Amino acid sequence: MRSQKRKKKKWTRITGILLLILLIAGGVYGYSVLHSVKSTVETMHQPIERIAPKKRAEPLTLSTKQPFSVLMLGVDERKGDKGRSDTIIILTVNPNKHSVKMLSIPRDTRTEIVGKGKEDKINHAYAFGGVPMSMDTIEKFLDIPIDYYMKINMEGFKDIVDAVGGVTVNNDLDFTQDGIYFPKGRIKLNGEKALSFTRMRHEDPRGDFGRQLRQREIIQAIIHEGASVSSLANYNSILGAIGKNVKTNLTFDEMVDIQKNYKDAANNIEQISIQEKGTMINKIYYGIVAPEEKQRIQNELKKHLELNK
Repeated sequence: MRSQKRKKKKWTRITGILLLILLIAGGVYGYSVLHSVKSTVETMHQPIERIAPKKRAEPLTLSTKQPFSVLMLGVDERKGDKGRSDTIIILTVNPNKHSVKMLSIPRDTRTEIVGKGKEDKINHAYAFGGVPMSMDTIEKFLDIPIDYYMKINMEGFKDIVDAVGGVTVNNDLDFTQDGIYFPKGRIKLNGEKALSFTRMRHEDPRGDFGRQLRQREIIQAIIHEGASVSSLANYNSILGAIGKNVKTNLTFDEMVDIQKNYKDAANNIEQISIQEKGTMINKIYYGIVAPEEKQRIQNELKKHLELNK
């Protein structure tokens, strides 16, 4: 019985990490769960070919506990429209420091779009060249290797929230979005409300910065709710929601290594922000990042990835 409880506790921990944060499960709770996880990973797996050279001298090896990075793209994909990556989050994971750094890049940030030979809004990289161009562009912007990606279909994002039974967040601003009122304070959100919660920015005096804070809070809330699941009764719905709405270049074996060697990092997630100045160029709004600010962010992420050693 005690062994059974330990296995159950291990799986609930794995389920929480599985949701969106890249520290995805390789543990097992009987053959049926293992089979479901493998099937989900097969559905999610979508390898890519990179155009630009990677910024690593040697290939990454997860089995030796090297820090790694992952690009999370939240994409609104509607029928007949390729969409843009309105949510751009970079995670750096360091198992030696037992920590994750989570950086949001505002979608209007002006930078060079690698492969197009011009400067534009950073979220246009996805519209021009999909995940590969987004990875190449962000890799150059941050001057760090982007090892993996996870693309989340934001229209299906609500399915993931509902699969973990909803999320609880601390809302710091009264506002209404999509006809839904969000009072200030601690609130419980279902999938539909969580999606609206992450999309609001016009009523927020902080603009896109406030929107980024809400996005990161929802992600952390999903991890918390997933990790606290006390029953395996809904694991199929959780895995099903992820399989339908998330794509990644991670393989199952890599996920096993991450679960084994990196899972403690999820206990310490630090949110960091990049400051920029709103500017109109040819009647189009852009966010301009000062060279000193870009250097500050690059240095922080490089240090966390142990690239300066």
